[in-house]
Amino acid sequence: MSRAKMYTPQVRDAARVLGTQVAQARRERRLTAEDLAARAHISPVTLRKVERGDPSVALGTALEVATLVGVRLFGLEADELHRVARREQERLALLPERVRIPDQDPDDDF
Repeated sequence: MSRAKMYTPQVRDAARVLGTQVAQARRERRLTAEDLAARAHISPVTLRKVERGDPSVALGTALEVATLVGVRLFGLEADELHRVARREQERLALLPERVRIPDQDPDDDF
């Protein structure tokens, strides 16, 4: 089984959208693939994988490349993204750290 088949269609589509946005932004900024790869401290092969939407590329690598060419992550400006990240961390802190699986057979004996 190929690695691409390990991902859901939604993940593959999201990776392709991000990759296309990166490729478009890079070309609009007239950056060569080699220049962008050097700025991102990755190989040109890895950059090609990002731009093709290969979901096996590390998340941090794909997001870093996108940020370097000005792609708005989650459709947000950097300051908005920072506020959303902080708000989501605060919401997460309100939830229990562990999830318990309820008993399958409730005890009905009275």
